[in-house]
Amino acid sequence: MRLAPPSTLRLMRAAADHPAGGSARPDFAELVKLARDGDLQAKEALVEALQRLVWHTIGDFGLSRDDRQDVFAGTFCRLFERLHTIREPERLPGWIATTARNEAHTLLRARGRVVVSDEPLEREDSEPSTDDRLVEREVRVALHTAFRALPRNCRELLRLLTAMPRLSYEEISELLAMPHGSIGPTRQRCLDRLRSAPEFRPFIEGGQP
Repeated sequence: MRLAPPSTLRLMRAAADHPAGGSARPDFAELVKLARDGDLQAKEALVEALQRLVWHTIGDFGLSRDDRQDVFAGTFCRLFERLHTIREPERLPGWIATTARNEAHTLLRARGRVVVSDEPLEREDSEPSTDDRLVEREVRVALHTAFRALPRNCRELLRLLTAMPRLSYEEISELLAMPHGSIGPTRQRCLDRLRSAPEFRPFIEGGQP
């Protein structure tokens, strides 16, 4: 029986366990205040706190590695240019996610085309055995294929649900123009669809793919 290694199911489990109220966050109000006053450490702390959310947000735009880095840099440039306009720092995760999406759309419109990236999902550093590495590779390829086959609304929702810092359902609702009450049921349908994908189902149920 072949079972997916725990690290491979991180996205699915994190999405399934996402709490409606989100989790503890940095003190964005204090960090924004200090950053406005030119505190470099506060700016670095904002980047540290929000960078994973930005990478999650732009992960489904089909951008190359270089383009993702450009969008990432552009997103934080916008943040630091507009620090004095941010009236509700506690809503900064939603603001940065929206800005990242806008930066990605701007880049794609400027080029008039979508740059498709076939790069695999990030892998964690580990020291598995040869057999484990082979199984891990098979599972990750299957998960990546199954995830890319999901409808775009599912991919976007699952990415935002697993972003750090955690977004509240209210913020996700605004970002995706999705009714608050639809997020939970939609999440479950998307996860069920991912688990039942022909490429990935064998690793959930056991047996050969």
